Amino acid sequence: MTRRVLIVTHGGRPRAVAALAEAIRELKAAGFEYTLHDDALAEEFGDHMAANRVREGVHRSEAVMVLGGDGTILRAAELTRGTDVPLLGVNLGHVGFLAESEREDLRAAVQRLAARDYEVEERATVEVTVHLPGTAEPVVGWALNEATVEKATRERMLEVAIGVDGRPLLSFGCDGVVMATATGSTAHAFSGGGPVIWPDVDAVLMVPLSAHALFARPLVIGPRSRYTVDVLPQSTVEGVLTCDGRREIRLPRGSRVVVRQGGTVRLARLSNAPFTDRLVSKFNLPVSGWRDRVGSGHAEVQDVPSDPADTTPEN
Repeated sequence: MTRRVLIVTHGGRPRAVAALAEAIRELKAAGFEYTLHDDALAEEFGDHMAANRVREGVHRSEAVMVLGGDGTILRAAELTRGTDVPLLGVNLGHVGFLAESEREDLRAAVQRLAARDYEVEERATVEVTVHLPGTAEPVVGWALNEATVEKATRERMLEVAIGVDGRPLLSFGCDGVVMATATGSTAHAFSGGGPVIWPDVDAVLMVPLSAHALFARPLVIGPRSRYTVDVLPQSTVEGVLTCDGRREIRLPRGSRVVVRQGGTVRLARLSNAPFTDRLVSKFNLPVSGWRDRVGSGHAEVQDVPSDPADTTPEN
C-alpha cells in the first residue's frame, strides 16, 4: 500500500527550500511518496501533478508535513480542517508554538512518521458568522488561532458593542477585539494582554485591544456559548474581520460578528511533554527564583512535588 505525505512550505524562503530538499530525501528513504502544496516548488522538485493535488492530495495523504513557522501551519490547516489527516509541523520560524519538531530534528520526525510513532491531538477552532447590513445571507468563516475585529483605518477608534449568548454586555471604543481559541491564546490575544489557556480547555477567549472603558477585561466563555461583536452605526470608522491573519472581510457600520467554538484540526504529536514544558521552552521562561540563580550565594532549591499526585507523569 502506497504511503503518501503532503508537504506544505514557503517556497520563497531559502531555508524552507533547503529543508524541503532534506525532507524529500528522508521521505523517499522511508518509503513515502510525496506531493507538494506549492506550484513553483512542485515543478522544481519534479511533482508534475500540481494541478490535481490541492484538496484531493490531502485525502490521499497519511499526514501533512509543514515546514515553516506558525503562519505556514495555519495555511496548512485550511487544507486539513474537516478531515482526519493530521498536521506535523517542523519549525523553521521563531517561536513556533504549533510546530512539533525543530529543523535539526527533521530526520527523526520522518522516522517517527514512518513508524507511526506519534499521537494525534484535536485542537478546537472557532466558527465565525458575519451578518452584513443589507445582505440576507451571512458570511461564514473559521479560525484555528483567532478571529480579530479591528478598525479599518488608524485615525479613529472603532465603536463596538459586545454580547454573550444573545445578551448585551458592554460597549466601548477600541482598536479592536480578539476572539481566540485556547490554541490561539499564545498568539495575538497574548500580545493584547490575554491569559494563556491550556490547549485542552474548551473555551473561547475575548481580549479587547486598547479599549476606552472601565470594564474592558479579557473574557472566557464555555464551548456552548457565543460572542457577538456589533460595529455600531455611530462608529467613526468601519471595521475589518481577520481570521488567523489570512482571511479577511470588511465590516461596514451595522455589521455583526458571531463567534463560537467550531470543529477541530488534528495535530500530530511526537512528544508527550506537558504544555507547561512547552511554555517554558518556547518563551525561555526562568523556572528558578532569583535566590536560586548562579552567583546568588544561596544553595540551590530542589524541585520537590507538593502533592504525591504531582509525581504522576503527564500525557
